[in-house]
Amino acid sequence: MPTPTTDPSAINFEAIIQSCIEVVSTYGLQILAALAIFIIGRIVANLLTKALRTTMEKRKVEPSLIGFAASLTHAGLLVFVVLAALGKLGVQTTSFVAVIGAAGLAIGLALQGSLSNFAAGVLILIFKPYKVGDYVAAGGGEGVIHEIGIFTTTLITLDNKTQILPNAIATGGMIDNFSKQGTRRLDLVAGVSYSEDIRHVKKVLQEILDNEPRILPEPKPTIGLMEMGDSSINFAFRPWVKVEDYWDLFFELQERIKIRFDEEKISIPFPQRDVHLFKAD
Repeated sequence: MPTPTTDPSAINFEAIIQSCIEVVSTYGLQILAALAIFIIGRIVANLLTKALRTTMEKRKVEPSLIGFAASLTHAGLLVFVVLAALGKLGVQTTSFVAVIGAAGLAIGLALQGSLSNFAAGVLILIFKPYKVGDYVAAGGGEGVIHEIGIFTTTLITLDNKTQILPNAIATGGMIDNFSKQGTRRLDLVAGVSYSEDIRHVKKVLQEILDNEPRILPEPKPTIGLMEMGDSSINFAFRPWVKVEDYWDLFFELQERIKIRFDEEKISIPFPQRDVHLFKAD
């Protein structure tokens, strides 16, 4: 009777099926749990990212920052979800966390200056100490805010120069925002001779204010004797104006004071020097 032979190339389906059954019975619940963590984690990451985007839009944060922050948050959450899923499968994630931490530390040290500028840019866009169009003095620069970026702030000076300030420098000290309140006070000084009637001088200065419609009635302008100097009586002349009218009135009012003083024969003292010449014998 012939002996049956076994073909070594034949596929042992029973062994494969048995192996699959053993894998499923051993790791099935872990695989399902890992899939559940991944799927639910992605859903939660999307919801949190959407909530962050909505909150930032309600606070009127710059669109560029919204997109960057949302993408960064979503990526960070997905990394956390993947690590959690791998941990459920029994994969040792400690090494992954260590590698990610080391890489983050290395990148942070290499980009320390850029990251500080980025953090300052985020704070500027969130808390808005200034906005585009404001006239500010910050970080050694002064001018109108032209652009607020993630890393730098661009100013245009009054003589049309462009100044680019790193955000960390712009926010590293005191910021003077001349536009935020909407109004500014002009601090002018009018000096007259000691021989002049101070009541007449105050009347003339008040008339100058009354004839200028751009002067704000509130807060009330200040006209008063400020100082009795060495050669002149100095009057404080301090009206309140809108920010956009500040520089025009700064020059115009001083010109009008000089013209009116000339018309009213009010003398303006100026330094004089007497030079005496002696002829040597």
